[in-house]
Amino acid sequence: MAAQRVEVDGGIMEGGGQILRVSTALSCLLGLPLRVQKIRAGRSTPGLRPQHLSGLEMIRDLCDGQLEGAEIGSTEIMFTPEKIKGGIHTADTKTAGCNYLSISRPWLDLYFSFIFVVQAVYVSVCYTFCRGYYPKGGGEVIVRMSPVKQLNPINLTDRGSVTKIYGRAFVAGVLPFKVAKDMAAAAVRCIRKEIRDLYVNIQPVQEPKDQAFGNGNGIIIIAETSTGCLFAGSSLGKRGVNADKVGIEAAEMLLANLRHGGAVDEYLQDQLIIFMALACGVSRIKTGPVTLHTQTAIHFAEQLAKAKFSVKKSEDEEDASKDTYIIECQGIGMTNPYL
Repeated sequence: MAAQRVEVDGGIMEGGGQILRVSTALSCLLGLPLRVQKIRAGRSTPGLRPQHLSGLEMIRDLCDGQLEGAEIGSTEIMFTPEKIKGGIHTADTKTAGCNYLSISRPWLDLYFSFIFVVQAVYVSVCYTFCRGYYPKGGGEVIVRMSPVKQLNPINLTDRGSVTKIYGRAFVAGVLPFKVAKDMAAAAVRCIRKEIRDLYVNIQPVQEPKDQAFGNGNGIIIIAETSTGCLFAGSSLGKRGVNADKVGIEAAEMLLANLRHGGAVDEYLQDQLIIFMALACGVSRIKTGPVTLHTQTAIHFAEQLAKAKFSVKKSEDEEDASKDTYIIECQGIGMTNPYL
């Protein structure tokens, strides 16, 4: 008997593309027919955009599914997954601001790892061949992954101490190298106001002309801890915004993620929810303030995967004066039937 179609309201909570990503990924993995209504109702331009269509077409092709209503501006889709197909899968997303994604492993072997592609975390190897800048895009990324039989529970509750801070300030196209140096210097000055006992290594980089499309600049800064936790801050340049401001914005984002005492930053926080839902056993992560994206991911993981989550204020003594939380999940223990 075919599974009953799940009704998803794409306009609640975060109200954007995240609902589409999480629900269609779980639909594909769990074999759940799906209808998503009010897609991106919470955005100034509701409905599907080119990047959403590319993702939906990738999922459809992956599981030989049926997809209805997938057009630019559409606010409702019907998706019925079938059996995962083998072979190498390529999704062409050379549209404004998007990257080209080429996955060079048999998709049959990557059945369980499909969610890694959708959420773009915990990949085995990721190569960035070309960066593409807004509005033309044209970047190229290749991700290679290995299949697993089952996901182990996640336990990220001990942040440890920060041992390294490093990063990359980059410019491409006609932008002068001085912009990269100014972003890096401004970021280092900002970080040293709070963290004085570590060398901050942010390298300015001029992207080779054959490895970038368009003109652009940006910076990413990573903090690594003694327990292996990673935190990041990043910023992209915009016309009329000086380089110092871009560097400071990335540095302040990183520092904010370090102040709350959690073991994951605000952007990894919601990405982990779907892994926690599918894992075998109880997962626990310590975070800063729980974001709306995380609340949304939890809602739909509970609705579709039937996983059970709890969110509680951290009771650790060192967190008494901080806005720190423990997110816990009893995963459903999904297994890969192809291994």
